[in-house]
Amino acid sequence: MKPNIDYTLYLVTDRGLMSAESIESCVGRSVAGGCTVVQLREKDAPSLEFYKTAIRVREITARLGVPLIINDRADIALAVGANGLHVGQDDLPYEAARKIVGHEMVVGVSAGNLEQALAAAHAGADYLGLGAFFATDTKTDATLMSIDELKLIRRQVSIPLVAIGGINKATIPQFASSGIDGIAVVSAVVSQPDETAAARELRELFESVCRS
Repeated sequence: MKPNIDYTLYLVTDRGLMSAESIESCVGRSVAGGCTVVQLREKDAPSLEFYKTAIRVREITARLGVPLIINDRADIALAVGANGLHVGQDDLPYEAARKIVGHEMVVGVSAGNLEQALAAAHAGADYLGLGAFFATDTKTDATLMSIDELKLIRRQVSIPLVAIGGINKATIPQFASSGIDGIAVVSAVVSQPDETAAARELRELFESVCRS
């Protein structure tokens, strides 16, 4: 049975940006502040290192009661018993990823425009990661999506939508009345000296702006 995921504050790890001494401590402190789901993103790590890190992070997320989603690597998601897999437009197609992980795991898809969003939703994706909305160090070549396009997507798909790309205290208010289910954050949490406080502040702001 697929997990029921709360996408409110979706943490995406990035070891190159984090202030913590380890991904595990970063994840633990971020979840303590209110992150509701964690995506382990290790684009440059060798397979064995990614696997060992995923094992350790899985222990933390399981203990704290939040889902773990693995970026890109279906094999590692299966090997560590993750709750989900996330694929981008240049990763395995959704249909291929689904064949590998089966139907008990959540599979999310990144979409940068309406066409990609509709295709992923119609294929059966469990949620969409939409963006990037603002300039970001993690996706320097990303084409930006407008809030208007987000609202258009919201009107046409019913699955959860998570906004990503430059999401921080200054940009969250722009998502008021957009209908998104959550925000994905990277540097706004992992680069901060106090991840717990940063996560708490972002979650409270999102809930007050987008769910009041």
